[in-house]
Order: sequence, then structure tokens, then C-alpha cells
Amino acid sequence: MLKVLVAEDDAETRDYVERGLRELGHAVTDAHDGRDALFLATSEAFDAIILDRMLPGIDGMTILRTIRGAGVTTPVMMLTALARVEDRVEGLEAGADDYLVKPFAFTELTARLNALSRRPAAVAAETSLRIGDIELNRLKREVRRSGQRIELQPREFQLLEELMVNAGRVVTRTMLLERVWDFHFDPKTNIVETHVSRLRTKLNAGFGHDPIQTVRGSGYLFDADV
Repeated sequence: MLKVLVAEDDAETRDYVERGLRELGHAVTDAHDGRDALFLATSEAFDAIILDRMLPGIDGMTILRTIRGAGVTTPVMMLTALARVEDRVEGLEAGADDYLVKPFAFTELTARLNALSRRPAAVAAETSLRIGDIELNRLKREVRRSGQRIELQPREFQLLEELMVNAGRVVTRTMLLERVWDFHFDPKTNIVETHVSRLRTKLNAGFGHDPIQTVRGSGYLFDADV
């Protein structure tokens, strides 16, 4: 059984999703507008959040960025009528784990929800990673270099975490698309390169050595000898 927050202002869609999830044995909490959705997402623990992008009061994108900035890591599936690639990429970059375009089949929604719930949680014992003068704290969602705090956006944090976990090994662009953005296709954008560039700028400001090495034609390698 999953505990799911369904934030959807369209009554027909909301009732359809809620009824189907309850029939499958899941516990469902609903939110009719953005303010309720934000309050619930930051005050209660859920296994997954189904979030409409165009909520009244506070829109879904703002909610998503706010909860990720607050350290809420609950998997989020965004529902929207916006089907352009640019819209999907924007949602995923903001911190969504999946993106489902309306109209949708309930069987697809549940399959995607099940996939999100099967993702392994972080190992409790490995609450922090330290390589050279860089420390990443998974619980606090905090990064420091030589004791200096580095402010990162949620995707930048995930990207650095993936590189540090695989320190000394090449991490390909495809691997990063799958593990950080959950893309199982090539979005035909420079999303990885853009985020690596932003991460480097923040991580290396005031420091002489860049620990993120570009391996031409392959991907990136985090230098364990930083």
C-alpha cells in the first residue's frame, strides 16, 4: 500500500484517479488547490505525490521547486496538458521524477507510480560522502568545500551525488540522464552539459582545482585526488 497525495483541481480527474488508487488499496489524500498541496507536501510524509501543473493559488511548478528546496525528496509525478518537449524538460529540471500528459490511461499512471515506488532509498548508514575537501551530506542536503557551504539546486545536488558515488569511474551522459533525470530516452537537449557547467561554477568558485573531469566522447569523472 502506498500513501499518495493527489493535487488536482479538476474534480472529474481527481475523483477518477482517487477512486482507482483506493480500489488498488492505496491511501489517498487530496488537495484541490496549490496552497493545500504545498502545506500537505511539506507537513506530511507521502510515498508519492501526483501533482497537477496548473493548480490555482500556487501553480505546480512553484510547489515543486519549493518542496525540493525544502529538502522534500518524495517522488513527484507531474500531470499536465502541456505536451511540448520543452514543458516536460522544464518540469523534470524543476525536480519532478516523472511527467504524464493529459489525457492519460489510468493503467499507465499506476505503472509509472509503481516504478517510482520501487526506487531504492538511500542507505541510512551512508549519510555523507567526503572526497578530498568536498563533503556532501545526504540528510541535510548540504554540500561544503573546505568548510564553505555551496548552495546547489536539487538537480545540481543529485548530479554531484552521482558523480561522487562513482568517484574514479567514468559516468556517461546516458547514465546521468537515467539516474538524475529518469530519462530513458535522449531528450535532444544539452541538459546534462548545462547542469555540469552550473555545478562546476558553484563548486569551484574560489578554488583552484576542478574535481569534475570531462572525458571526451564518454562523460564525466570525479577526480578522487582533488
